[in-house]
Amino acid sequence: MPSDSTIGRLRWLGTRRRFLNLTLTGGAFAAIAPFLLSARSPSKKLNLGFIGVGGQGAVNLEAGSSENVAALCDVNETVLASAARKYPHARRYVDYRKMFEDSARLDGVVISTPDHTHALAVMLALKRKLHVYCETPLAHSVWEARMIAQAYERARVATQMGNQFHSCENYRRVVELIWHGVIGPVREAHVWVSHTFGWRPAAGGGTDGDTGIQKPPAEGEPPPKELHWDLWLGPAPERPFHSAYYPSPNWQRWWDFGGGTLAALGGQWLDLVCWALKLNQPRTISAYGPPPNEDLAPASMSANYFFGVRSDMPSLKVSWHQGLNKPPILQKGKIPSWENGVLFVGDEGMLLADADKYILLPEENFRGFKPPQPSIPGPKSHFAEWIEACKEGKPTGCNFDYASTLTEIIQLANVAYRVGKMLQWDPVNLRATNCPNAESLIINNFRKGWELPL
Repeated sequence: MPSDSTIGRLRWLGTRRRFLNLTLTGGAFAAIAPFLLSARSPSKKLNLGFIGVGGQGAVNLEAGSSENVAALCDVNETVLASAARKYPHARRYVDYRKMFEDSARLDGVVISTPDHTHALAVMLALKRKLHVYCETPLAHSVWEARMIAQAYERARVATQMGNQFHSCENYRRVVELIWHGVIGPVREAHVWVSHTFGWRPAAGGGTDGDTGIQKPPAEGEPPPKELHWDLWLGPAPERPFHSAYYPSPNWQRWWDFGGGTLAALGGQWLDLVCWALKLNQPRTISAYGPPPNEDLAPASMSANYFFGVRSDMPSLKVSWHQGLNKPPILQKGKIPSWENGVLFVGDEGMLLADADKYILLPEENFRGFKPPQPSIPGPKSHFAEWIEACKEGKPTGCNFDYASTLTEIIQLANVAYRVGKMLQWDPVNLRATNCPNAESLIINNFRKGWELPL
């Protein structure tokens, strides 16, 4: 863990100015993105390095194939070899720290690794002024997210977090409706997702299913011969390999590696609320569910955030529900029973949305309604927007100023759940003023040799 003096200095440097700017502009998402450094002539291909090339990493690799795939990195040599057959001229690495030693060859990097390794890879890229695309969540802790925000402000490069829903057409139309006041001032919003990462479905739907493992296995297993287990652990505490942790999605339910369903999906679903309602930092955060497990994230849980007045928007309560937990208004049958959704409750109606569609409620009140003309332009794709930003210096929708605040909001609910207490949040000093026990969860430890380069 960083020293107390380092923590204090880093909390203050840039943070107070950033927080005051966000407050004055009405939220993180109203802030103006800094001028971006473009890599080269827009007509030339970018030299990109890809960290993590299996799963979502393979999807991102395909999305970036129109550029020059200059470097490939994966801790699984079988996965790495498979990607290398498609891009034989790319340099290959199993340790991304080694890749960054050759970073003079690169214009940007794409990070598609487990959550606990995001921040270190991002910080190494930003220190070298490389453009960065990183999968959601941006960081594994509140402190990591804030450090990334400060490094991004210094680096002035093109960045994008991989919450791809942000670039869908439907999200843009929903945001426009909220901004046009179609349902009036919004004082309440609900988000729910039914998927539970790393957990089996409940038998009969009564309680959450599980894998039968409730704590780290006492004994390890031989790791697959193709896997560099110590490199996969990265900054996480050292432990023997076990199939309970690897491969995905097993790692997502362990606090040392992921943040459960909230961390996995919050970047996609809470994003719409944050964007439409111009959220900054919450004043209080609470969470509830089954008794907290020291090692494992829960399958089902709920969280409540309270936000103050933002620009022309009133104070607001936002609730998150996952797994079997659902908003009371949904449980009572007062809105359509969607498996996943975002509900905005306004003074003059409600808006229910998911990634692909929305409806205004009560429907009889909005018959004949004509939506406003589209005003928020859409990118060709989430990844393509980042490529364009790298070449031309344009801002992206989920740059690391926006994404870091969204990530802090997500991770704060996990902290509140784990300490079992409503947090009174001081965003300037990164402190829960009423709960000193939260400190160790806000600022995470790093294994020796894997600390963030600040």
